[in-house]
Amino acid sequence: MDRQFEPTVDVLIPVYRPDRKFARILQMLGRQTCRVNKIIVINTEKQYWNEEGYRSVEGLEVHHVTKEEFDHGATRNLAARYSKADVMIFMTDDAVPADPCLVERLVEGLGKQGPEGETVAMAYARQLPDKDCHAIERFTRWFNYPDEPRIKTGKDLPDLGIKTYFASNACCAYRKDVYNRLGGFITQTVFNEDMIYAAGVIKAGYAIAYVPEARVIHSHNLGPVKQFRRNFDLAVSQADHPEVFGGLKSEGEGIRLVKETAAWLVKTGRFWLLPMLVISSGSKYLGYTMGKRYEKLPPGVIRRCTMNRMYWEKRWDHFDKEWKP
Repeated sequence: MDRQFEPTVDVLIPVYRPDRKFARILQMLGRQTCRVNKIIVINTEKQYWNEEGYRSVEGLEVHHVTKEEFDHGATRNLAARYSKADVMIFMTDDAVPADPCLVERLVEGLGKQGPEGETVAMAYARQLPDKDCHAIERFTRWFNYPDEPRIKTGKDLPDLGIKTYFASNACCAYRKDVYNRLGGFITQTVFNEDMIYAAGVIKAGYAIAYVPEARVIHSHNLGPVKQFRRNFDLAVSQADHPEVFGGLKSEGEGIRLVKETAAWLVKTGRFWLLPMLVISSGSKYLGYTMGKRYEKLPPGVIRRCTMNRMYWEKRWDHFDKEWKP
């Protein structure tokens, strides 16, 4: 049974070099059927922010950090400290609400319960492919964000494995009281702050809701090199947190994605894309395999493998002086 849940809502967005897509996000947030109290932006590098261009946006609050200060978890925690709302919706600066009901649907998701009455602490949106999204990435979006809603709890771990913790800060709503109780996002992580937090949610006895009726347009056409680097960072975040990901293999889910994508390409007559699928999948697997074993790699190799060199420079200079690969 759904609970009566009528919270105040803030939207929190880390931004770097905002463009027309970000302007579209602000426009759509202003049209929501559920009122957004504040849009809290943490902008990286003040020089890239157009003060005049966004002055008329109602409820917009902007704070600036430097590129050196940015961190996937710490920057979002900073935004959370500026929010007094009951619900915080974290978004990225390239995830555009597909319609005016996004906020309303996410709030409804947080108002639901798990099968044994568990409080839903997180509710994440469905990500739809953009108009320019190529076929393989389009199928990946359908694979990861299906039509069917689901509420996940600890009882799903034997069946879903690592997918139990799957949630994306491209667009995800959080109960502020639970966020405070759990201590917010982990800091000093190269990637995956959302899934690490989600694991804490599940282990604390809460639930996570996937709400396909809440929709954002968000996709990337990444080439093999960027796929490699993204999966390298993904694997590093998993290797650094065995208390979260230990014993939960993700390779099986990746293999299933490849098989189903290949079958879909054949079924739809897109045979010429099969070599691209092989190259893309190989890049992902190689990046993931190297990231899992990053401690054996010299710093020069890590710099070439990662998407986030600044994280490693800070780690080597400040956070991990005793670590020697």
